[in-house]
Amino acid sequence: MNLLENIKTAWAIIGHNKARSFLTMLGIIIGVMSVVIIISVGAGAQSLILNQIKSMGSNLVGVLPGKSDDNGPPASAMGILITSLKYDDIQTLVKESDHITAGSVYVKGAETVAWEFNKIDTTFVGTNADYVIVEEADVASGHFFTQADEKSNATVAVIGSEVADELFNGGITPIGQKIKIKKTNFTIIGVMAKRGVSGFENQDNQIFIPVTTAQKMLLGINYVSFARIKIDDAVNVESSMEYARLRLRELHNIDDPNNDDFSVRSMAQGLEVFTTVTNALRLFLASVASIALIVGGIGIMNIMLAAVTERTREIGLRKALGAKNINIMSQFLIETSTITFLGGAIGIVMGVLISILVALIARQLGYDWDLSISIFGIILATVVSVGVGLLFGLVPARRASVLDPIEALRYE
Repeated sequence: MNLLENIKTAWAIIGHNKARSFLTMLGIIIGVMSVVIIISVGAGAQSLILNQIKSMGSNLVGVLPGKSDDNGPPASAMGILITSLKYDDIQTLVKESDHITAGSVYVKGAETVAWEFNKIDTTFVGTNADYVIVEEADVASGHFFTQADEKSNATVAVIGSEVADELFNGGITPIGQKIKIKKTNFTIIGVMAKRGVSGFENQDNQIFIPVTTAQKMLLGINYVSFARIKIDDAVNVESSMEYARLRLRELHNIDDPNNDDFSVRSMAQGLEVFTTVTNALRLFLASVASIALIVGGIGIMNIMLAAVTERTREIGLRKALGAKNINIMSQFLIETSTITFLGGAIGIVMGVLISILVALIARQLGYDWDLSISIFGIILATVVSVGVGLLFGLVPARRASVLDPIEALRYE
């Protein structure tokens, strides 16, 4: 039998045992689908964060607590609590540098906020007056708090547009109203303009209060989680970063750069580190998902071994008519490869459709999500699925090819 006839035979067998063929393919379908989804959704999530970082501008520099090397983020970015960065550090950099025009600090907490009988769960952000400059944010009504509010630990708040809608139902002017965060009453002095989703956070569903008030009255801390400083021009970023490192070492009494308890990163460096980390994570997840391909291959091998037993008389008859071992072996390998190829094709289609659905949902939720269907991933999944078929089809094909024709013909 030639190749075309073997393929026709394989399709006929698949069509004759539809339920068993589908169950045989299921492991391959799930494995290939998982690989395609992880590669595509991972690329979309990566693009979301990269787009958000790029939108912040090339003249922003991040300052985080904890030391980091050139190949990875500081420990604080991985959720480890480090208390070395203070608000005074950033104030000193802004005051003494010729090129640092503003600096914003951040502490955050999640809390239930109440106004009269209305309650919502939201995030409060302790920050400083430079926030609107660094983030290029606008206040729709009222005003943002001032440095004087910070120094006096004023209990004032600026709320996001969604917080205003949910708490006051659009019927009452929020300015001047008092809201309760924990056990402290805050007077609303402003409402932010709509900003949408940025860095996986809904910027419109937040409440902004003076950082000193958040530290002393709500969180009981004396440090900040991270800071951003704004440089007057992109050409001065590198020199300003070096100045920030030297000045922070002086402020923290550090003589050896190897003992730094802070990290200063530009947006470009952040992009490089983030891309490296996410690419490694995507590769790891795709490797885990590919385990399903191995499981599917084992299932195919078991089914084909059972098929050899069921078709023993057929194999004996073909050998009696002159078929050689290589002919029998080729037939079973082609049947296995056809099953895995079909399973791979179904898995690719399902993976692409689910990836498109995820992208559409993300965009409907307001995320800047790029749909990314990897051609390389599709080709790789196809090659791997066929390779799995050939690999796990060798054992049953070999067993079929070495059957004794006389014994096979006598098999009941």
